[in-house]
Amino acid sequence: MSTTVLESQQAFTKRDMPIEFKLYVEEGDLPTSKNPFKIPRDCDIFQLREKEKEQKKLEHEQNKKLKIHEKITYTGRVNAKRAAIRELVSVEENGATTDEAEEGTAAAVKDDTSWKLAMTKDRYVEKESINEYIAKKREMFLLQYSLAVKRDEMRKLDEVAMLEEQKLEKAEQFLENDAAMFDEFLKENDRNSVEAIKNAEMETKLKLEKVSEIKRISAKIVGIKSEISKYEEILKDYKMYKHFLIKMSPKEWQQKYLEKQKESKKAKVAVKKKQKVEEGKKSASSTSAKRADGRTPPAGKESVSFRDTRNSSRSSQKALSGRKQSMKSSEKEDDQAISSDSDEEVELYFQDPQELLDILAELEEQNLSHIQNSQETEETLEEFKQIVTSTQNSMDKEIMALEHQITELNKAIEQEKEKAAELELKSRVFSFGQYKPEDQEEMLNNLNAQVEEVYRTCIGDNDANLSTLLMLTSIETRLEELFESLETMPQERVDAVAKSKEKERRLKFREEKLKLQKQHQEERVRKALERAQADIKKPSGRKLIYRSQPPALKQEENDNQIFADKEKEEQNFFFSF
Repeated sequence: MSTTVLESQQAFTKRDMPIEFKLYVEEGDLPTSKNPFKIPRDCDIFQLREKEKEQKKLEHEQNKKLKIHEKITYTGRVNAKRAAIRELVSVEENGATTDEAEEGTAAAVKDDTSWKLAMTKDRYVEKESINEYIAKKREMFLLQYSLAVKRDEMRKLDEVAMLEEQKLEKAEQFLENDAAMFDEFLKENDRNSVEAIKNAEMETKLKLEKVSEIKRISAKIVGIKSEISKYEEILKDYKMYKHFLIKMSPKEWQQKYLEKQKESKKAKVAVKKKQKVEEGKKSASSTSAKRADGRTPPAGKESVSFRDTRNSSRSSQKALSGRKQSMKSSEKEDDQAISSDSDEEVELYFQDPQELLDILAELEEQNLSHIQNSQETEETLEEFKQIVTSTQNSMDKEIMALEHQITELNKAIEQEKEKAAELELKSRVFSFGQYKPEDQEEMLNNLNAQVEEVYRTCIGDNDANLSTLLMLTSIETRLEELFESLETMPQERVDAVAKSKEKERRLKFREEKLKLQKQHQEERVRKALERAQADIKKPSGRKLIYRSQPPALKQEENDNQIFADKEKEEQNFFFSF
């Protein structure tokens, strides 16, 4: 440990000492054979360490036993140490003079040999050689030199600290001045804000007063406008009456009245033009006089507040707008004065109301006669329109029927041509077969008779002497119409009719069946009588044995066959006579 202290001390002294001392030290280095800083025998470091540990343990135990309000944290302990150091510093600053005196006395005491003997009386003194003594002196000199250098540095640092403290004091003074100025600024700002609030309150009061006044004036304006609208409506009615009376007067008087109106309008226009010229001259002279007499305002009035200037600008704008409105109103008045003659007395042709009533009665009679004539003409026009529409409709229907007949006839001609070709082919086939022309003719006549009978029952008498094919086509068209009508009829009614027809068909089929059975029975009876009345022939020889019949095969009825049978029954029912 001593060697490390010595090496650090030597390094420090070599770095901080001047050049000549460095040379002196480098020429003759310190002896390192023995350590000059030896631990005295009357003091043991380890014992001191143990004592410090025991003392810390006792303090820790005592702190544990303390109450909450008596305990101190680490920061509190640090602050307490700092406070103690500050007190010492303040005491040292206050007693700087006393310290100098004490240093002088301490130096005198240290130089005193009696004090040295008293201090080193009980010390153990070892024998030292001259080299050791010189080395110690050298070390002491170096230590003193280093202390002097450090004191010089401390003095310089104290001077720097003093300068910094002075600067800090000046900065504090500047800050205090700035704070005082800022406080004055804040106070002035508060005063200005109070004044602004007062001004704002005054302005709001004035604004509310103006708003109330505006509302009152606007209410008056609305009332005046309503009165004006009423009077305008009355004026319109009067003008309408005037116009009506003028129109009812004779045309000669109307022409004279119009000429008078034109002359009066021309005179009014001329008077208005003269007045405008005179007013323009007066206004020009007044403006020139004002410019001549105009003076600059005094210097005291130049510093007008912003509010006054704003009010003045508003008043000037209002004045300008008022002038413009007055000019527009004057122009409107001129136009009204030119267009209307309300100031003058109205000249009327009618002096007595009875004259007007007589004219109105005559006009009413004329109107009635005109209305009656117009109604008659309208009635005749409606009759003619109805006749035209009915004739047009009938003509359209006839045209459509004729067109339909033409198309039908064209189709029938085509069909007849095709059928003629087919019949020609069939006739050729029949001519080669077993049928003779007489039999064919008879078959065709019978077929024609049956078709004619069906035509008569379905449609009516054959007055037009239609051929067999035409009758069949008409029967087909009739059937198509009936089928279409069946589709349009309600299903319940169709079902009811179908049921009734099915019942009739069954009854008819039963009657026919009974009739056939009766005929068959009669035939059997007749044959039995014939056999009974015939001569008996005795059989000769052996009786003939007939061959046995094969078992009858059950044939499944096909749906198509059932449908064909049903269709055949329907044809027999509907077309059998």
